[in-house]
Amino acid sequence: MRFFLALLTFCTLTLSAQTHYPQDYFRPPMDIPLHTSGTFGELRTNHFHAGLDYRTNQKTGFAVYASAAGYVSRIKVSAYGYGTSIYIDHPNGYTTLYAHLLKYAPKIEAYVRKKQYEKKSFEIELFPKPGEIVVEKGEEIALSGNSGGSGGPHLHFEIRDTKTEMIINPLAFGLDKKMKDTKLPTIYSVLLYPLSEDAVVDGSRSPYLINVKQQANGIFVADTIKAKGVIGFGVNATDKSTGSTPNNGIYKTELFYNNNPYFSCEFNTFAFDESRYVNNYIDYERYYNTGQRFQKLYIKRAFPLSLLKHNQGNGQISLAPQDTVAKKYSIVVSDFHGNKATVTGVILYSAEPARVGTPKFVTAYRVIAANDNIYSKNGVSVFVPANAFYDDFYMDFEVKDSVLRLHRPTTPVHTYVEVSFDAPGVTKEEAAKTFIAGVGGKRFSYNNTRYENGRFIAKIKVLGNFKLMKDTTAPTIFRPTFKEGAQVKAGTIGVHIADDLSGIATYDAFINGKWVLMHYDYKDRSLKYNFSDGLTDDGKNQLKIVVTDNVGNSATFETYFFRTQNTNPVENNK
Repeated sequence: MRFFLALLTFCTLTLSAQTHYPQDYFRPPMDIPLHTSGTFGELRTNHFHAGLDYRTNQKTGFAVYASAAGYVSRIKVSAYGYGTSIYIDHPNGYTTLYAHLLKYAPKIEAYVRKKQYEKKSFEIELFPKPGEIVVEKGEEIALSGNSGGSGGPHLHFEIRDTKTEMIINPLAFGLDKKMKDTKLPTIYSVLLYPLSEDAVVDGSRSPYLINVKQQANGIFVADTIKAKGVIGFGVNATDKSTGSTPNNGIYKTELFYNNNPYFSCEFNTFAFDESRYVNNYIDYERYYNTGQRFQKLYIKRAFPLSLLKHNQGNGQISLAPQDTVAKKYSIVVSDFHGNKATVTGVILYSAEPARVGTPKFVTAYRVIAANDNIYSKNGVSVFVPANAFYDDFYMDFEVKDSVLRLHRPTTPVHTYVEVSFDAPGVTKEEAAKTFIAGVGGKRFSYNNTRYENGRFIAKIKVLGNFKLMKDTTAPTIFRPTFKEGAQVKAGTIGVHIADDLSGIATYDAFINGKWVLMHYDYKDRSLKYNFSDGLTDDGKNQLKIVVTDNVGNSATFETYFFRTQNTNPVENNK
């Protein structure tokens, strides 16, 4: 009974904390039935998800509306990230963001297209002045799409505090009432981690997977566990909302120990600077090896993640010989609509020694996370700035046959690690084509590299193997959408582009000698020109495309086509 009273009090305080957000100010950004394929705070690669992903039934082109009156404060078009996106500042102190769009509404599209032609760039970031582009609540501002880093057609929607740029759960603004959700979250498994040197869990020094069984009342019950020393919990859980099939993230995770709130994480609001801490919040090594994201309900070394609440003793539980009474615990996971799943269990102290140990990994290179660390060997140096890592550990550092082995990618990097290779006497031409590459089997990844004082230097965010590589091969331009000399009647023309090593850096296209805007989608490697720009001539038109990679190799594609009279001329290319 005490457990449920504590739970009720905790939930009441949580709900009251959400009520300061205006509840009827923002309307939904689309008029189709709203179902989420991604929730606020969802655990993603290197970040917490910053908004809601609204499903668009695997289609693009749905009308997107301004959630409230305001003015367009920022416009960004990128081949990556949020793709085609728009930001609107509202008089009540909040900003809404709409991302992965197909295209903007006509007045915004004309403004953006003019600026793209002025700058001669598809990728662009604009900051219109207050009042320059005013929108009303419910005004169509764009069409939904699949641009940028989107994994499928949907609308990404955010609400931020305009002044602080804190990201806020859109459901806290009353948008939860526009969605129906009666589905309970699912708890898949629970882990117990031995944290201290003497910690043992059921005879093991390694993380121990606890068997859980769901009862008729829906509550999960875990097997009784025997342990000693300092231990911590982890849970693997997801949520499904009504009308959606994908697994979504959990809104709130709580650990109760001896009937008291002991540790919790609640996704109401967070800062962008906190987002990469997702790699410390989860069991990163297990995620890297298995794809399963276990939320850790403890902290080993303090880190500034404001999402964490009711943190008693860093969530760590200590079991000593005097703990003769069984200790009860409960883990409760919830969605924003109040649907909950609970797992309960009991821990008993046991002096039983470890039957299964974890081999200690010790090297001469000890990383102290709070300090700067520098390692050098055979002409290769590594600089680790303070707080680049979350915990202290022994670094696997070796240089052999000109290849740097820098630990393993199962250890996450929070900021960066600087790697440098000595290479004196390299000519300017050679230096321009050389970079520090990540090596994964037969695959290589490009790292932005500079050459100074006889050294190649790069900042990396993933550990692993590295070596110097030279790229002298130009990108390829292939598979045009029309045959040379064809009469083109379609609304667009395009080609595909690729680079096998350092990657695409720039792309430019010219029709009859004039620069024209081509849209780049890295997912299908396509470049497309839309004839609505009205920049072709009647009859024969010459097309030239130049693509350059990250080390300056370039390729040129030239052809011609025929086109009938333009129907929508624009004066964008003077």
